[in-house]
Amino acid sequence: MVSDGVVVDGAIRAAWDSYRVLEKSTPTEERGQAQQRVRAATDAYGHEEVSRGTVFLVGVLTGYLLVEQDGGEDRLDPLSDLIPAVIRRLPSFEMADPAQVPMVTGVLMAAAMGMDTVAWRDQFGRIPPQEALVHTFVLWLLADLFDSMTEQPGTIDRRMRETFDSMAAEHS
Repeated sequence: MVSDGVVVDGAIRAAWDSYRVLEKSTPTEERGQAQQRVRAATDAYGHEEVSRGTVFLVGVLTGYLLVEQDGGEDRLDPLSDLIPAVIRRLPSFEMADPAQVPMVTGVLMAAAMGMDTVAWRDQFGRIPPQEALVHTFVLWLLADLFDSMTEQPGTIDRRMRETFDSMAAEHS
């Protein structure tokens, strides 16, 4: 585990790939490639680091949702709109353990307050597998909300993949 809220790039990419595995619109071949990248990153960095990557992306997507809105009356309020909307939809995932809701809500609150979500979560120790899974569901819900707000399915996935591609090009 890297400290001070820093997460290995490959773990962040794997966290997004976990979203792509859950997303029904991901083509079968791409889903398989995403699963392979998740396995490779987990082997290379461990489950903990990939989980921290998911927490990082929850912060990124929450920031996108709060910053990239038009300034009108329909603006999402993090405390009365965004966080409750996400938490209310968690039970739609059968494998979402209700005992993990307080921690994932805390991560969402930290993100809404502009805090470093990874550093905030790190203060509570290792991320257990049950919690990691719920963070992945939260990531999917945030991505779905982003796409719904833009009324263009796949927008956030394209944006994230472009970001990862540009990061890979910089490291080449």
